[in-house]
Amino acid sequence: MRIMKCMGRKRRKTAGSADKKAAGNIIRGDNIARKWKLLSGANSWQGMLDPLDLDLRKYIIHYGQMSQATYDTFNSEKASKYAGSSRYSKDNLLSKVGVDKANPFKYRVTKYVYATSSLTEVPDAFILRSWSREAWTKESNWIGYVAVATDEGKLALGRRDILIAWRGTVRTLEWINDFEFSLVDAPLIFGAANVDGGDQPRVHLGWYSIYTSDDPRSPFNKTSARNQVLEEVKRLVEEYKNEETSITVTGHSLGAAVCTLNAADIVVNKYNKPKDMPEKSCPVTVFAFASPRVGDDKFRQILSSLKTNNNLNILRVRNAKDIVPKYPFIDYSEVGVELVIDTDKSSYLKSPGNLSSWHSLEGYLHGVAGTQGSKGGFKLEVNRSLALVNKHMDGLKDEYCVPVSWWCERNKSMVQSDDGSWELIDHEDDDFF
Repeated sequence: MRIMKCMGRKRRKTAGSADKKAAGNIIRGDNIARKWKLLSGANSWQGMLDPLDLDLRKYIIHYGQMSQATYDTFNSEKASKYAGSSRYSKDNLLSKVGVDKANPFKYRVTKYVYATSSLTEVPDAFILRSWSREAWTKESNWIGYVAVATDEGKLALGRRDILIAWRGTVRTLEWINDFEFSLVDAPLIFGAANVDGGDQPRVHLGWYSIYTSDDPRSPFNKTSARNQVLEEVKRLVEEYKNEETSITVTGHSLGAAVCTLNAADIVVNKYNKPKDMPEKSCPVTVFAFASPRVGDDKFRQILSSLKTNNNLNILRVRNAKDIVPKYPFIDYSEVGVELVIDTDKSSYLKSPGNLSSWHSLEGYLHGVAGTQGSKGGFKLEVNRSLALVNKHMDGLKDEYCVPVSWWCERNKSMVQSDDGSWELIDHEDDDFF
């Protein structure tokens, strides 16, 4: 009976056609090219968050999509010898995950980033390991990428943007009870000496370990994720030093915590300045979605001081009922500027939501597209396909006729050979030796 009702509904009720009147909103970059400094937080987003500025909605969604790409390419199939890697190569990533289509904000992926952890016990949600004896690695996981705006993208964005996207955890919430929330010094970021003559800022042990650990056993982590990213940022800043440039760092959940550390590191250690042009600095902006807390109050103070000269701006996007941004509960402080959304107000989503749907990045982007702030209610202001909500979850109402968790490879990447046998082929070679 449900199938008959679904098939019989008018086209306006299908996910692909809902809100077609807004079509084209997100693919026009004229205003964004003119306003990019404000959209990147030059004025700390004053007067832009409530009500949420239309161009800022599009801008946040753009960087959220670049973060979502890290989930969509990640191989979480433990039966694969490539579990924990990116399915797609650098050249194909953005097209394979659908970010490139009808989008003027073009980027070229220049670097894949791999992470490990020096902690003795790391939850599987952080470092996913293959069952295969022929696994590509036992110590590392693919955790993100560095990209740079193409010439076409530069026109739409208003400058040459260097983008760093950090992947979050595969399993949504299990890590909350599995990971220790200890605070530690961060000498690789802030130096061994006291900062400003005071106490050292302290940060979450887990986030810091994933960001800074190396492992000589792994060909992918001879150097840490930190060093991989910083060396690539340094190279790109030098390459484009005669252009107007920016650095934007984005991530969701664990990725949001790591991207906050990464952005602070870039500014503190002047990786946003060309070597022979120390008076010129690229503004660094963080778009952090569903971020757990990262450090103590001294860490907050240091990051606030980095705002000087527009060096570092942080926008945290938080869904009202998402519990992850509330962790850890004690001894940690919030950083940056907060944008609160509430996906429970969306009439498109199943009600009530649940822990997973409130934390989902696609759910967050749906919330950004429709939040009405203190005015209340929910109205989609930006064209973003409703079908994306169900990409990795069951969040959209059944009447929109979108399969649950529809993002998957055909036949789970099992490919039939000419002799009739089947083989798992789920990886495009790239960084593999």
